[in-house]
Amino acid sequence: MTRYVALLRGVNVGTTRLAMADLRRLVTDLGHDDVKTYLQSGNVVFGSSVRDAEKLAGGIERALADELGLTVPVLVRSARELAAVAGGNPYAEREDDPTRLLVAFLRSGPTKSAVGALTVPGSENVAFTVSGREVFLHYPDGGYGRSKFTNAYLEKKLGVVGTTRNWKSVRALADLAAG
Repeated sequence: MTRYVALLRGVNVGTTRLAMADLRRLVTDLGHDDVKTYLQSGNVVFGSSVRDAEKLAGGIERALADELGLTVPVLVRSARELAAVAGGNPYAEREDDPTRLLVAFLRSGPTKSAVGALTVPGSENVAFTVSGREVFLHYPDGGYGRSKFTNAYLEKKLGVVGTTRNWKSVRALADLAAG
């Protein structure tokens, strides 16, 4: 049994409403074990004998559409992958305010040309590091909420579906997935 984390994009932050009890039930009904949600923003930790993260993501996406009428991108990381993200933030040593650190999880790795062309809009003070399917973000002068360097911006510039979580959530999900 492998532990996974499914990250749903855009849940309970806009018009897409999803009760976490419904999400737990849906993931359990798909045959996964020890299903737990974290916060109200579409984070679910579970165990599965399925070894294909894309298959897991697709199954959850289809169940959300079929059972609840929701079209929601789902990204899945194994507990091992999430532990590597939580242990590999290049900005963690220089920032002690976790609200200024975020990670954008991408469905797939962006092209080298898209990464090379990625810039911070305007004169914002934002640092970023693209590492495989993650973008580590550091907002030293303030929060993500006032920035134009957002998940939507990253998706547009990198050409890849993504979802962003703050550093506190990343660490908590890694801990939950580790058991």
